[in-house]
Amino acid sequence: MTDSDHHDQESSGRATRRDVLAGTAAFGALALGATAGPALGAATQQGRETTLLVRIENVSTDTTLQTTLEDDGGEQPVPLSPGAFAVHRSGEPIFTPGEPERNNGLEEIAEDGDPSRLADALAGDESVRSSGAFTTPVGGTEPAPIGPGGAYEFEVTARPEDRLSFATMFVPSNDLFYAPDPGGLPLFRGVEPRTGDVTDRVALWDAGTEINEEPGVGENQVQRQRGPGVGLVERGTVANIRDVNGYDYPRVDEVVQVTIEVVEETTEETTVATTEETTVATTEETTVATTEETTEEYTG
Repeated sequence: MTDSDHHDQESSGRATRRDVLAGTAAFGALALGATAGPALGAATQQGRETTLLVRIENVSTDTTLQTTLEDDGGEQPVPLSPGAFAVHRSGEPIFTPGEPERNNGLEEIAEDGDPSRLADALAGDESVRSSGAFTTPVGGTEPAPIGPGGAYEFEVTARPEDRLSFATMFVPSNDLFYAPDPGGLPLFRGVEPRTGDVTDRVALWDAGTEINEEPGVGENQVQRQRGPGVGLVERGTVANIRDVNGYDYPRVDEVVQVTIEVVEETTEETTVATTEETTVATTEETTVATTEETTEEYTG
């Protein structure tokens, strides 16, 4: 950024609530231009797969973010961006605290709210069982950020010991994002799927890729910047925002609520009998489909 650019932006760095909302709409278009020998014996293998619905809801209000701006801009909501997710059993597929962003697409989410590159990286990660992106708000027809009352939903199929990682941008920032711990959110308690509110497992993180400005005010933040990637490069490391000196941010539960519910459970038992010449397998599968009012069990 040149001194001239900085001066031009500084002269228009004050914003009203109308500017904030207009910037968020522009951000929606900007960020989403972007997915061995035979043996004797027998063995019984048991597997349990559960389809879970993950809901990420924006619970901020028009006054959640307090800024130094005058007039209406002094209080603002906190939009959230489309994001990417992964189901895995080990490792840290998206980031590692204390290390630089991996050039895997996290920077694009944290700075511009664009999940496409990170979703592609997760799809090619051998430690990831399944992955994808959440881009279209519930009730919407096209990709967009979500404001107060808006939500993203996506389904994952998981087994005991599986974990969920995801990232979504704290939009009025330079490079902040919400995510569980780097090792992911455990999707089961023992053999039972984890359900209900899991917001306490989510934190606000700094990607360390762009110097922070006051949230909701900075001229290089996605709602006001001239284009993607504009801003002063930080060359830092990923850190929990509580470990970063600077500005005050709303509590996580004042902005986002993450919940999980069971959609379907499948239990599979396979008995394999092995001889020197033949292998015989039998499979029994039970599917339990759950709705809000009824539970039906099918066995075949």
